[in-house]
Amino acid sequence: MPVSEENTLKEIGARQGAREGKYLTFELAGEQYGIGILKIREIIGMMPITPVPKTPSFVKGVINLRGKVIPVVDLRLKFGMEPAEYSERTCIIVVEVRGETGLVTMGIVVDSVSEVLNIKEDQIADTPSFGTDVDTDYILGIAKTGDGVKILLDIDKILSAEETIQLRAAA
Repeated sequence: MPVSEENTLKEIGARQGAREGKYLTFELAGEQYGIGILKIREIIGMMPITPVPKTPSFVKGVINLRGKVIPVVDLRLKFGMEPAEYSERTCIIVVEVRGETGLVTMGIVVDSVSEVLNIKEDQIADTPSFGTDVDTDYILGIAKTGDGVKILLDIDKILSAEETIQLRAAA
C-alpha cells in the first residue's frame, strides 16, 4: 500500500475512533442530537437573555453566568428551523467551542436535554451525502441507538470562524 494511502486510512481510523464516547443527547424540533460530553461545561435552565444589537438572528444575546458574560445561540434558528416558544423543559447547554481565535464559552438553547449515552464506534455511521450545496461538516456522524438515530454534532464546526469572532465581540 502506498504511504499516502496508508496515511489517509490512519487519519480516517483516528477520526472514527475519536467519535466513540459519551454524548449528551438533546432534542430540537422532535429530533435527537448529541454533543461530546467533554465539550459540555454545564446545563442551566432558561434565564433572562440580554439582546445584543447587530448580531445574527440566531444569536439570542448574552447572559450573566456567575459574573461571566456568555453569548447564547438558539440552535433551532442556527439550523434554519422554525422558532419555538420556550417551555419549562427548554434549557441552555454551556459549551466550550474551539475556534480560530481560541476557546469560546457559549450557551446553546435546546428544546430539552435527554440523557448521556455511551456510544460505541460500531453504532456510528458516516454522515450521508446530501449533495455539494449542503454543508454537513458540523455532523460527526449518525448514531444508531435502540430507539432510532441521533445526529452527533461537532460543536467546534457549528459556527463559522466569522460567527465565532462575532460571538466573542458580543460577549
